Formats: sequence, structure tokens, C-alpha cells
Amino acid sequence: MPRSLTENPRWYQTAVFYEVFIRGFFDSNGDGIGDLRGLIDKLDYLEWLGVDCLWLLPFYSSPMRDGGYDIGNYEEVDAAYGAREDLIKLVDEAHARGIRIIADLVMNHTSDQHIWFQESRSSGDNPKADWYIWRDDDSGWPEARIIFTDVEQSNWAWDSERQQYYWHRFYSHQPDLNYDNPEVVEAMLSIVKLWLDTGLDGFRLDAVPYLYQRDGTSGENLPETHAFLRRLRSEIDARYPGRVLLAEANQWPTDLVDYFGSSDECHMCFHFPLMPRMFMAVRREQRLPITEILAQTPELPDGCQWGLFLRNHDELTLEMVSDEDRDFMYAEYGADPRMKRHLGISRRLAPLVENSRPLAELLHAMLFSLPGSPVLYYGDELMMGDNVYLGDRDAVRTPMQWTPDRNGGFSRADFAQLYLPPLMDPVYGYQAVNVEAEYRDQGSFLHWVQKMLSVRRRHEVFGLGSIEILAVDNPSVLAFIRSYYPESSLAVKDSENFAGNLEGDDASQISTSLDFREDSKEGEERCVLCIFNLSRFAQPASLDLARFKERQVTELLGRVPFPDIQEGDYRITLGPHGFYWFSIT
Repeated sequence: MPRSLTENPRWYQTAVFYEVFIRGFFDSNGDGIGDLRGLIDKLDYLEWLGVDCLWLLPFYSSPMRDGGYDIGNYEEVDAAYGAREDLIKLVDEAHARGIRIIADLVMNHTSDQHIWFQESRSSGDNPKADWYIWRDDDSGWPEARIIFTDVEQSNWAWDSERQQYYWHRFYSHQPDLNYDNPEVVEAMLSIVKLWLDTGLDGFRLDAVPYLYQRDGTSGENLPETHAFLRRLRSEIDARYPGRVLLAEANQWPTDLVDYFGSSDECHMCFHFPLMPRMFMAVRREQRLPITEILAQTPELPDGCQWGLFLRNHDELTLEMVSDEDRDFMYAEYGADPRMKRHLGISRRLAPLVENSRPLAELLHAMLFSLPGSPVLYYGDELMMGDNVYLGDRDAVRTPMQWTPDRNGGFSRADFAQLYLPPLMDPVYGYQAVNVEAEYRDQGSFLHWVQKMLSVRRRHEVFGLGSIEILAVDNPSVLAFIRSYYPESSLAVKDSENFAGNLEGDDASQISTSLDFREDSKEGEERCVLCIFNLSRFAQPASLDLARFKERQVTELLGRVPFPDIQEGDYRITLGPHGFYWFSIT
């Protein structure tokens, strides 16, 4: 029976997102490039998998020098992907299956081929002369960091036509828009409304921390940026209720939380600092990197949510780690110089974990149970590989692998026509890793992911609940309790009283605490206990669960009863990279 869209305006708090690179998903017309009609053809697969919302990478007209993030025309669908009518049909077909769609919107910059920039560069007194930021010299705003340090030497670039420098925070072919110009603000708001009118369910806002620049600042997280987001949110709430704004703000947690505002800016933000620390924790076999960043993560405003991910279309970013931790991550996960991109590592999940299924399962189990809405990257549900010999970020953007047939079932085109070559190595190649084979194999990773998402969907505590990190004497074991009471407020209580029970480093790791209601209904699920072994060896764990005395413990995946909680510690053994999800009722 097809799923239907829920009427809940906070649907995003319990949703599972799936990131789709349209160019690489499925080619419907045989030209070697994935397109919108191809994505429509695969909606049944995505419905079966159990995703709630698709995140589309940019589909706007573009020279494609940066995978579509260099937009040439905001108002047109790129011809290689189809037409606006195809997008509308995609939205309608997805909604019929209970799947929402959000789209990437690049607000900070355009392509240097955009008609706005072409007009702006033509002279210093044309109508769009100050739609971009121009200076006679390149000495302005020296405090602003250069983001792509491996390819750009400055945030200023010389334009021989206008005979001035223009400002850019990313590639030099992506000039930044000037949001101090009210016409730019109005133009961008019009673009937002144009695409929401097609039925889209929201946007992932690319690079929002950099919209404004001010002397003596880093040009990030400025008050003017937050004022613009409040206006954007206000207009969307008034005209398009139930739509969501997801901020891409690669910042520390204390700066990240500002992008929620007082529940009047973005509905969601990616939790960038958490992602690399999950990989750090499993390689060090210590929970501290995870508990440490959770302790630094502020409480969310009402109605807001984190976006969690393991991998995506960009590099595994190492901006929000210390220099020492960055060196560690490069040594452990990016030893080959070809794997390094900008300030990160350009690799997919499976190669990062050396194709270890137990480790991939462990990381996904954490992704699905930590506070936030998980985001899957296309192909990671198959444990697809990458190609580090391709330039820039193309290593992780190869064609989706559907079958063991020609071109991995992605396209009927000649191999030479494909936008990128599919993987053909003996470990990750499409003959070995593909949807058709894994769908037929009930023990495949694909079926495991589908089952995990099905279990998660039945327990809204994973999306809405608070978290309490438990004290465990074994540093290789991470354990926490997720708790949610629909009839109560979701306010997170201070945990100073509980932190006093911990010793050593864990004493500072508790970020939230639980309020156990003794008047809960009989048999009501009160919380979920999640335990993870970050070590490659079997590990014991002893948990103080005395407050749950005589409560029932049931493993969620198989609904298997475990021994009830009695006096004293609850002892359990986990296999290498093993984990448990338990309900305590």
C-alpha cells in the first residue's frame, strides 16, 4: 500500500533524507547523463528503501564547472536534466508515494557565466554594477579565511573586462552576490518562491554563513546573515507552511545553533562537527570524540532538528577539528595524496571503512539513533566505492550501480558518452555491487539498511527524544538513552546532578538528562537504550540501570526479550563493532 504524506508540519524531525545527484542516478534517454525522468523511474525503489525526503543537488542551468553549484540561471532547469515540467511531475509522483523533495539552493554565489555577472562586469555604472562585490585592489577583508586553500590563493579575483577585483569565497569562477544590495535580496526571494510554487518541500541552503562581509570580521555568521534568514523564514511560513530550510553551515556547535534563531530562522542545520568525530572514534576505538562534541552541542530551540550524515557529495570535511586531529584523520583515512580535497578527504563510506560491513553497520546504527534526522548519500546503502583518480570531488559522484549489466544499468549510452566512468574494479565495481544483486540477497547490506529504517520509523523517539550519555567503565563502549514523552514538553533538563555520578573524562560529556514520569501509561515505551562497541574486538559493558528496576528489555531489530533489569549493574557483551537497540518498558 503506498505511503501518504503526513500532515505534520514538523515532518522533518522524524524524516530520513536521501541525497540524490541527479546527474549520476539514472539516465532515462540514453545520453549518458542522469535526469529527472530517470529519477521518477526509480521512485519505487526509494519508497521501498524507506526514505521520507529526497535532497536534490542543484538542477539549475549551469556550466557544470562545479557539479551545478555554479549556477548560470536560477530560473531554468538544466537542459541535460529535463524541463520544469519534469520537475513538477517528479514532485507529484514522489508525493504520491509519501516522499517529499527539497532542493539545493546556492545563495552565496553564481557562476561567472550568469547573466547577472555578465552585466555587472560590463561596466561600473550599469543597472547590476553592484550586484556583486567589486574593488580596485585586493586588500579588503584580510581576516576572511580562504576555504579552498589547495586551489585558491585569494578571495579576490581580477576581471580584465571591468578592470577591477571581485570577491569570491569559493572558486574564482563563482563570484559572490552582494546582499547589501536590496535588489539582490529581492531577486533571491523571488527565486525561492518560483521553485516552491512547483511543489518543492523546501531547500538545503548552500554556504549560508558567508552572505555578508564586514570590516574587521571573518565574514562568517554575521548578524546581517541571520536577519536575512529571519526574513526568508517569515515569508516562507506565511505563504508555504510545512516547507523546510536546511542550513549548510560548517561551523562549531555554538555558532551552528544560531542558525535556528529563536525557531525563526532555519528548521534544520547539518551537524558538521559530529561527522568526522564518528570516524575518529571508531579508528581510536574510544567514545570520547563523540561524547566530547555532544557535550558542546547546545540545546535545540522548539521545532528544530539536526541533520546527521556520514558521507555526502563533498569531501569528508576536516575544518571543524584541531590541527592534531586533522593530521590523525589524514594519516588514517587519506594516506594517498589523491584522496585529499580542499580541507578534507574525498572518499565514500565503504572505502573509508575498508569495506568492513560490521563497521559500516555500526556507523549507520549510530547515525540512525543519535539526535537528528539522518541523511543517506546515494549508493551508500549498497556500500558503493569511489574513484580517487577522478578530478576534484568527482571521486564520490560516479554513476549509481543498478545492475551487473552494461554501464551498471545506469545508462544505455556508449561508455564514452557517460558523464563519468562507472566503477569497474573487482571490489566495488558494478558487477560486484549493484541494486539488483543486493535486492535479491536477503542478507545484503541493502536489506539491512531497509530493515533499520523500518525499525526506526516505528519509534519516533529517535527523531524527537532527548539524549542521556551513560557512564560506562569501558572507554570503547558508547551507551546512551533516548527518551520521548508525547504528552510532555520536550524541554531538555540540565544534567549537573547526573554528571556527578561520572568519573574522569566522561564527567563533562553529559549534555542532557531524562525526566522519568512515573505516571506514564502501563506498557508505554518510555525510552530506547543504544549501546555501541567502537572496538574491532569483543567488549564487555556494565551499565547502571538501577532506576529501571524490573522493567522489560527488548532488542528492537528482532523483538527479542533480554533479561529484565534487576538490582545493580546491567552487564552485556558486544561483539566486534557490535551494537544493540533496546526498548525499556
